[in-house]
Amino acid sequence: MTLTDDFGRPLLNLRVAITQRCNLVCSYCHMEGERVYTKNAAVSEMTTDEIVRIVRIAVGLGVSRVKLTGGEPLMRKDIIEIVRGISAIHGLKDLSMTTNGTMLAFLAEELHANGLKRVNINLSSVNAEVYNKLTGGRVEDALKGVKAAVEAGLCPVKINMLVLRNVNDYAVSEMIEFAKETGTILQLIELEPLNITSEYYSMHYKPLDEYETMLRQKAKKVEARQFMHNRRIFHLPDVTVEIVHPTENSEFCMHCTRLRITSDGKLKPCLMRNDNLIDLLTSMRNGASDNRLMELFKLANQKRQPYNKE
Repeated sequence: MTLTDDFGRPLLNLRVAITQRCNLVCSYCHMEGERVYTKNAAVSEMTTDEIVRIVRIAVGLGVSRVKLTGGEPLMRKDIIEIVRGISAIHGLKDLSMTTNGTMLAFLAEELHANGLKRVNINLSSVNAEVYNKLTGGRVEDALKGVKAAVEAGLCPVKINMLVLRNVNDYAVSEMIEFAKETGTILQLIELEPLNITSEYYSMHYKPLDEYETMLRQKAKKVEARQFMHNRRIFHLPDVTVEIVHPTENSEFCMHCTRLRITSDGKLKPCLMRNDNLIDLLTSMRNGASDNRLMELFKLANQKRQPYNKE
């Protein structure tokens, strides 16, 4: 059984924010659309058993791919237990994680051994000064994380480069070369107008059209990921680059197959909205049966609709 919404979009992917906490302070972070960060975010986090139970319900409804997000997922002391519990769920095809990579060097091998298949590593720049300015962190830690992920056998390892005008847009060719050298896939991502000021967006938004044109000219093959917003994949002779035009693009919305779980256990039908959440965790803690939780998932799926309907 696979759920579909009123626009014929199947529900195939679940993104689970397991924490709001992070060890970096990225100026562009949208926190998976969660509205407010609290210093006591750990207090409202789901437990390992609650996360695994939620994912098990979702897989029973046809979800086949799960991505752990945050915040920074590796801030969780029980991250290995979370990965182990989810990976053991019958019917799950893929378990991945989005991370800043700065703590990955210590955990990549163990994560892979316990069922994590692949990672997306947010890396805005390989330049130490630019990276620190954007994140407050040390690029050396992130680069060690990339190397460790590749060596541990996580595959593919994708590098998420958010392209910002007059900040790192000049370095796209450098990042393509970095992906080539490390055997990773580069994702070029447009800035989203979410949880940032309008001033920041207008100052740093950079359309990716010129890069897409350049990549198309160099590519041996171009394909579209049907169940990932129809995003374009450019297979160059020695490296692969993906282009991610986000929610301002109607094609992105019309090909969305995702549902999100916030770090405090709410079903979130759309990244861009916080007015249609369904509180799953409170129901669980009040003794809800699996059947009741399935009904809440179905209700959340009914609330899924393209944010951009043009």
